[in-house]
Amino acid sequence: QVQLVESGGGLVQAGGSLRLSCAASGRTYAMGWFRQAPGKEREFVAAITWMGGSTLYADSVKGRFTIFRDDAKNTLILQMSSLKPEDTAVYYCAAGVNQALRRSPGDYRSWGRGTQVTVSS
Repeated sequence: QVQLVESGGGLVQAGGSLRLSCAASGRTYAMGWFRQAPGKEREFVAAITWMGGSTLYADSVKGRFTIFRDDAKNTLILQMSSLKPEDTAVYYCAAGVNQALRRSPGDYRSWGRGTQVTVSS
């Protein structure tokens, strides 16, 4: 079982930037970021294959967020810029079961506990 620990969340003004990190222990394949706002379902944000060859983004974050990974350090990063109040949510890191880039939470086998991101207007 892969252990995942997120960090880097916080409070930022609209238009600002934040970088989220996810430290993984164990072998990982494709990995992803999801988010969940109060009263809403968990939604896909971005995913990346092992070695970073391919990425996938939700339309709502495309052009503003960048996912990348440092496999030597077993760390996943989500660089977020031009943040909007609607980006406010708990952000979760997830590890996939293979190299396929998936949007469904059910396709991921391990999850971190999440980190809060709050964007003020």
